Amino acid sequence: MTRTLFLPEFELYVLLAVLRLGPDAYGASIARELASTAERPVSIGALYATLGRLSDKGYVVSHVSRPRPVQGGRSRKHYTLTGSGEAAVEHSARKLRRMMHGIDLLDESAASGA
Repeated sequence: MTRTLFLPEFELYVLLAVLRLGPDAYGASIARELASTAERPVSIGALYATLGRLSDKGYVVSHVSRPRPVQGGRSRKHYTLTGSGEAAVEHSARKLRRMMHGIDLLDESAASGA
C-alpha cells in the first residue's frame, strides 16, 4: 500500500461521515453527522478545508446540486467517495483492527453504555 493511504483521524471521520450520509453528504449535514455520531463538533471552515484536502488527494469528488425549491433556496455542494477514498477507509479500518486486536479497552458496563 502506498503511504498516501494513511489517513489522519479527522480525515477518516469525514470520509466515514460522507459514506454514512450517502447522497445527503454536503457541508452542514457532514458537520451534524460528526457532531452527533463522532461527538466531534467542527467549524464549517475546518470541514471545508479538510474536504478540499480530501479532494486534492482524490478521495472525494463533489457536485453542486440545483437550488432547493423554496424561495431563496440555495445550491449545495455534495460529496461522494471515490474508489481511492473507499480504499483509504478500508486500509485505515484494517490497520486499526490489527492494532486493537487483543486489547480490551472497555469493560462490559462501559461497552453497553451504562
